[in-house]
Amino acid sequence: MTLTDRTITALRRLHDHLAGVASGLTEDQLASQSGSSEWTVADVLSHLGSGAEINRYTLQRAQGDDADAPTNEQVWDRWNALPPAEQAAGFVASSGALVELLESLTEEQRIGTMVDLGFLPQPVPLATVLGMRINEVALHGWDVDVAFDPHAQLSEEAASLVIEHFATSMSFLLGFSGRKDGLPPTRLAVDGHTLVVSDDGIRIAEGAVDPSATFDGPVESAVRLLAGRLAPEHTPAGVGVDGNLTLDELRAAFPGY
Repeated sequence: MTLTDRTITALRRLHDHLAGVASGLTEDQLASQSGSSEWTVADVLSHLGSGAEINRYTLQRAQGDDADAPTNEQVWDRWNALPPAEQAAGFVASSGALVELLESLTEEQRIGTMVDLGFLPQPVPLATVLGMRINEVALHGWDVDVAFDPHAQLSEEAASLVIEHFATSMSFLLGFSGRKDGLPPTRLAVDGHTLVVSDDGIRIAEGAVDPSATFDGPVESAVRLLAGRLAPEHTPAGVGVDGNLTLDELRAAFPGY
């Protein structure tokens, strides 16, 4: 299976899990603080639901469907105005519709589709869109899970795919989300990949050659670290960094989003 195929399969599993969680939440639970410091659980589900809707319109345009679609701002305004229970139910429907669309794509469409996201200088392959979506769903899904389980972790499947996408289809992303100021030049070995910190920025490279430091712990913890979600209270026992920088320095370099 290609990276695209494996990511679509993983997105189905993430959707099924989170839809099951969202469908059983009470009003009080929806109002609970999520793992994202500024959002409730309902806010997170609304964000994922609106994002799925926007992704669906974007992919339909890439397939030649020129039907009128609302602007991103109109989508966000409509979702933000919904009461929490409707945001949760809307997430289940919207996320499910996106996954069904992805599953329906032919092999030719999965390989050849180029997508104009609007904020990048040129259209990108479908794999890039999928990498951004699985990163978002995996981490914001954790934001929901951790509201009810302080020991929640990402699935190994999703975390490994996120690292693979960082090294390939979305190699630009850590340059925006990470802060290299204050970090020494580093080659941090992470799950068979290397987090490279240099004058050129921050990126993940395939393979682990001549590391100056090593991330000790499961790949899911490394992915949460890169997303600002590995605070001490959510760090599994034994996770640490050996080498020319510390775990706390990395936490400061990746404040999250």
